[in-house]
Order: sequence, then structure tokens, then C-alpha cells
Amino acid sequence: MAVTPPPSLPAHPDPWLDTILHGDLPHELAYAFGGPVHLLLPERFDVNVTAFRTALDEAGVDGRVYYAKKANKAAAWIERCAVHGTGVDVASLGELREALGHGVRGESIVVTGPSKSDDLLRVAVLQGCLIAVDALDELDRVVSLTTVTRPARLLLRRLPPAQPHSRFGLNDAELATALERCAEAADAVRMEGFSFHLSGYATQPRADLAGELVELCLKARVMGLQADRISIGGGFAVDYAAASDWERFLREQGPGDYHAGKSFTTADFYPYHSPIAGADALRAVLTAAPSGSGAPLADRLREAGVMLLMEPGRALLDRAGCTVFRVQGIKDRSGYAILTVDGTSLSLSEQWFNSEYLPDPVLLTTGDRPDGAPVRACVGGATCLESDMLTWRKVTFPARPRPGDLLVYPNTAGYQMDSNESPFHDLPLPPKVVVGEADGRIRWRLDRRPPS
Repeated sequence: MAVTPPPSLPAHPDPWLDTILHGDLPHELAYAFGGPVHLLLPERFDVNVTAFRTALDEAGVDGRVYYAKKANKAAAWIERCAVHGTGVDVASLGELREALGHGVRGESIVVTGPSKSDDLLRVAVLQGCLIAVDALDELDRVVSLTTVTRPARLLLRRLPPAQPHSRFGLNDAELATALERCAEAADAVRMEGFSFHLSGYATQPRADLAGELVELCLKARVMGLQADRISIGGGFAVDYAAASDWERFLREQGPGDYHAGKSFTTADFYPYHSPIAGADALRAVLTAAPSGSGAPLADRLREAGVMLLMEPGRALLDRAGCTVFRVQGIKDRSGYAILTVDGTSLSLSEQWFNSEYLPDPVLLTTGDRPDGAPVRACVGGATCLESDMLTWRKVTFPARPRPGDLLVYPNTAGYQMDSNESPFHDLPLPPKVVVGEADGRIRWRLDRRPPS
């Protein structure tokens, strides 16, 4: 009787990353820094931004891409935004200062998030940033902070009717009041349009709500407001793995595949395969007909003279980085092994969502070793907490790992690297290393923003 192999989830092949990983660089960096390292590939960021801009151009839609800075704290991405004219989405005074400090113009920054502080609003108004207003009291504070020389630029954030329990955005009554207050404020504000952010990754609901916002723009113009742009936020999926691998994984995985019988609700897993991802998801939104309209969204935008703004984060960081850990020890349990690496699960942030980062880590061995059978192993962190597991799943490795080997988690730039990192146990945060090719060689430098 054939034995069914344990479920695995290999990431999509990546020849450029393989070139980097199979050289000396990962081992040299692990040795130099004495701990885990995040590798950043900014050229991939540029490719992803270009793909979104191309989708807009193909549809004949006037639009603007804003990188959602919360997805990764590295300065490398903001530097690329400044050089190539990409906008940046920020939600704190620290993020705004970072963007301005790396050369992004205030006019290219959109400020989102709930109940923004007065200090954040003040700087945003002075620098000409576009502010997504989330509540009526916030609107009043924005108006009070305007100056004689510069009006406040703002969007009104819409509470999604399909997600009425969201704590973000203005409902119908609040939206009507906000429009009246914007009209009364006259030259103190420039009400440039509306915004929303939807949970999940479905494209049709985004087209539906975008169509509604186009109609709101037309109504706002009757009140004398500018209202010539809408923002559809983020939520563009990333495709990490092949459809067949993802479907097989979901079908076959179970508690027996995880250390200590750990169980996960598959609905809480990120959709590591998405048939429509990145810029293709934007194309799907643009070609979809909003509910109640027979015309594609792109046509409605052009007819109404409305610009489309978006705030992708993870999608701009697709394949733009990976995380390298060094194996510190290995112990055996019944039928599998437990690896301990020189970092913690705080550097793989999916467990923040009571989930698991599922793309298989890649083993980079050191030195020659005799042929042997594959080994299944989970991966724990270097702290004294039972819950500090980078990978609860018993991953199949082609050889028995040993101290000094490296584990590479692929495609971690989007949210995984630093959403909830902490120097727990006084362990240093992993440095971010920018990797690129110059003069026919692979070169590296430290990201200019120190970890914090």
C-alpha cells in the first residue's frame, strides 16, 4: 500500500532568489550578524509598482499607486518611492516623518488610519498630504488646523455597507453631515473625494463599492466640492504557491501534521494561492461592472473624470524579500524532530493572526554530509516559551538539519518581517540587508533604517 507523503507547500520557483541563496552570501551574513537576517530585493518592488501602473494604463484610467508603508518598515521601499514618484500610505506621525525624510513629497502621501493625533494631522496639513477622514470629530479637527496659505486636502472614508460592523469609516448619515461641513468650510478644505478599505481579497465587492463612490463624487460636485478621486485601499492578494499544491495542502493537512497536535482553522490561513493576484486583481476590479451598472468600472471612472487611487502593501512586496535563520540545535521526538533556530516567531508575524506562515522553509546545508532519509521537523524559536514556534507544521527536509545550517523562509517582505518583532530575551532584531546586482556581481548593504 502506497504511503501518502505529508502535505507540503513549496513557494513558486524563483530563479533570481535561488542564485542568491546558493551562493556564499546567506552564510556570510548569518555569520557576520550572528543571528537571523532579512534580505530585501528592491528591484522586485519596482517591478510590482510598474505592473500596477501598467494595468491602469491598459484600462485608460487615470490613477495613482500608494505603497502601504505598514507592510514593511524598511527604508529601501520608501527610497524607491521617492525616486520613481510612487505615493506612500502612512498611518502615524513616525511613518509620515520617515516618508518625508526619505524624499517623498507631501503631495504624494496619503494619511489613513482612525482617530489621527493632532500632531499627525498638523504635519499632514502643512505638508499638503491627502488625509482620509474617518470620523466627524476628526473632520472638525482637520478644519481647525488649516492655514491661510494651504487648505487641508481630504477624502471622506466610507463605511462599507457590506461590512457594517467595521469600526472604520462614515455611515450614510455621517457622510451627509461631513459633506455639508466640507461645503461650509469653503476654501479651508479641498474635499477631493472618497475612500474605503474592504477586508478580504474579492474583486467584485471592490468594484461595486468603487462604483458607489463614483456616484458620490458626482453628487458632491453639485455641492461645489472638487470630488474627483476615489481610493479603493489595498487587499490585492499575493500568489505564493501553485494551485495544485495549495489545494492538496488544504485537503490533506490535519492536527497530526503539527507539533503537539496543534490545530488551525483553515479559514484563518492566508490564501497562499490566488488565481487573481497583484496587478491582475486590479485589472479584475477595473473590468468588473459595479452592481446596478452594465459598464465596467474603468468606463465609469473615465466618463465621470474620477481618478483611481489604491494602497497596496503586500502586493508591492511580492517576492521582494526573504528571512534567513540559523539552526542552533535539533532534538528527536516520536516520528519527527524539533529544530531550534537563532531567532523567534516574532519575525514571522502570521501567528499574530493565530495562523501559520505556510510556504515551506528551504534548508541550506553547510559542508558535505552522507546521504540519508528525509527528515520531518517543526521549527521553534530560541526563547523559553512553548508557543514560540516559527513553524508548528512538521516540514519534510531533504536531509537531517544540523547546527550551522540555514533555514530560509521565502517571500516574507509583506507583513511577515516586522509587524510584531520584539527584542524579547534581549535578542537583537534581525537586520535588513538590501541585495541587488551591480557590475555583474551580487552586492549588499544594510538598509539605512536601523531596526527598532
